[in-house]
Amino acid sequence: MELLSQDKKNSFEDIAFDHMDSLYSTALRLTRNTQEAEDLVQDTYLRAFRFFEKFEEGTNFKAWIFKILMNTFINKYRKKVKTPQHVDFEKVDYGLKSEQKSDLKDEWSGYDEEKYKELFDDDIRGALTQLSEEFRIVILLADVEDFSYKEIAQMIDRPIGTVMSRLFRGRKILQKILENYAKKEGYLSSN
Repeated sequence: MELLSQDKKNSFEDIAFDHMDSLYSTALRLTRNTQEAEDLVQDTYLRAFRFFEKFEEGTNFKAWIFKILMNTFINKYRKKVKTPQHVDFEKVDYGLKSEQKSDLKDEWSGYDEEKYKELFDDDIRGALTQLSEEFRIVILLADVEDFSYKEIAQMIDRPIGTVMSRLFRGRKILQKILENYAKKEGYLSSN
């Protein structure tokens, strides 16, 4: 691997870190775990930096780095599915003992803006987690990150028709899941 010049390193930093928040929020939605999302973003940046000399200037950097994110996630997801889950029985035992000792009750401590935002988003987050990976990835890339069908097709290595189909079907599933939420919030009439 050829070493990047200082100019290339600076160029990478200038454009790559503009997308940090967007990458992290997508990674968090994909993994549903803050630690895994942080690891995924870190792996994405390491791979992007390593292969930055292959990036063609003048093309869409965001689409390029999101393709790396998707490929990294898919590879980790496949590996994770094949790996048996590890259970640390000492932690389970400790958790059970501390739960039995705790007699604390949750009390409402008044209105808290941050807690309200978390509760408000739970329905939508919950609906997204009910989608299969193939639908959730396409919806996140299209509706949250605003990528075009063509860019998404390149990122997930599928034909545009498949992207359009998954997006349509995923949105229909979300619509059905969120119907009661939409009525409750006044987006739909209850008739």
